[in-house]
Amino acid sequence: MMKRIFHPGIPPALKKPEKIQEYLDSTKYNAGKCTRSPRLVYQLNEAHCFEGAMFAAACLELAGYQPLILDMIAEDDDDHVVAVYKVYNCWGAVGKSNFTTLRYREPVYRNLRELVMSYFDFYFNTNGFKSLRTYSRPVNLHRFDYLNWRTTEEDLDIIGQYLNSVSHCPLLTKDQIRLLAPA
Repeated sequence: MMKRIFHPGIPPALKKPEKIQEYLDSTKYNAGKCTRSPRLVYQLNEAHCFEGAMFAAACLELAGYQPLILDMIAEDDDDHVVAVYKVYNCWGAVGKSNFTTLRYREPVYRNLRELVMSYFDFYFNTNGFKSLRTYSRPVNLHRFDYLNWRTTEEDLDIIGQYLNSVSHCPLLTKDQIRLLAPA
């Protein structure tokens, strides 16, 4: 049985992935560069995708899941980060985005590649090109407990730097990229 953890400032009512997603959908989008802790996201009712992923990971941890985030890298487009979780050996995701198609995924994907590919057709840049190229393995935010990532008032950009440094798995070959139809 997993130990339940309480995080000051994070509502314990958000114990189901779909409820976490509903909350994130109700928040304003933070266009700033600073990366805030889940506590500040809740206090300010504002998040960008990375902050939303960390907030979701903290809430999922309250529900007994590991606090995992996954990075998706795009070509000529913004990267995207989601919190990922497993139910009955299948992956799901919770995410913050201005685009509804880049948010929640039910836990029905047998592996991470399958989960990430569910975003593929909806992930396109302003020129109309499908841009999703790679994804990271899940990063367990426990590795950043020393930063008090759940509640700190400090900028958590160091976690973003770490995400950028971990190895990413390619989704497509060069030939596949060359043959992609516009979105």
